[in-house]
Amino acid sequence: MDLEYPRFAWCGDGCLFVEFGDGIDLTINSMVRALGRDIHSLAPGWLVETVPTYRSLAIYIDPWESPREEVEELARSICQSLEPGPVRAGPVLEIPVCYGGEFGPDMKRVSEHTGLSPEDVIAIHSGSCYHVFMMGFTPGFPYLGGMDRRLETPRLPNPRTVIPEGSVGIAGKQTGIYPITSPGGWNLVGRTPLRLFDQEREAPFLLEAGMNIVFVPISAETFETILSERGSTGL
Repeated sequence: MDLEYPRFAWCGDGCLFVEFGDGIDLTINSMVRALGRDIHSLAPGWLVETVPTYRSLAIYIDPWESPREEVEELARSICQSLEPGPVRAGPVLEIPVCYGGEFGPDMKRVSEHTGLSPEDVIAIHSGSCYHVFMMGFTPGFPYLGGMDRRLETPRLPNPRTVIPEGSVGIAGKQTGIYPITSPGGWNLVGRTPLRLFDQEREAPFLLEAGMNIVFVPISAETFETILSERGSTGL
């Protein structure tokens, strides 16, 4: 591990911030999640929740249950035993996506910026395995790593006020999926009929940090079929 890391910083009395690096990296992210798992496995009485990001973990605590020194001592102790290593391959979830047309209104913009044909954009975007580094922005929004650099496209100069649920977007080096209807400035290249967030489900979130996914191109007809069947499958 870089000698500068991990770094520890308090955000008020109720949150310890532990940073493992300064980039989007699978090994760094695996250590973030390992720290979170180890803390939860110990189940200290002061723990409220942990929130992972690309490169850091926020540890939220009840300050009335434990002094800050005790919390930081435990975090530092766990970090001393963490060693960078190969990232474990997990199961891969297939996400069906209908690309272009009304579902991907920015396909032309991505194609023109990258110099790739729409067909090549689809082939390249659906040809990678993506790692869910973190969740955020809106409930169930996955920030995905592993996008081919040939698809890098700047955000929209003027964000949309309404983006349909399930929209798949590209912004810079990242790609992600809008789980609910919301504003946003990513380039929309397609849409999935799957529901990423449903508060009525026993497990509200379809994705979580640490998972791997692949996008599978589908036709508009298949999109409508899956959408009509979604209620019975819970997806």
